[in-house]
Amino acid sequence: LLSPPQEHEKPPAVANGELRINGKGKKLRKPRTIYSSLQLQALNQRFQQTQYLALPERAELAAQLGLTQTQVKIWFQNKRSKYKKIMKQG
Repeated sequence: LLSPPQEHEKPPAVANGELRINGKGKKLRKPRTIYSSLQLQALNQRFQQTQYLALPERAELAAQLGLTQTQVKIWFQNKRSKYKKIMKQG
């Protein structure tokens, strides 16, 4: 016997962190990452040691904190940018 036909749901706009484009051609953005205080503490601590992470270091840190490598990379980019801006102001 065949099961009755079921309604198929559309896949979510963001699947596995990949951005999809909706029918109107507008890009849908991934929601902003909310870091836990523990994650922020570890990221800030590591930033004080070094402002740049090598690929293996980034992979290790991401794994330790339960983040993706991309999240760690972007956090460091943003932190460097903010740091330079503060240094420029004095």
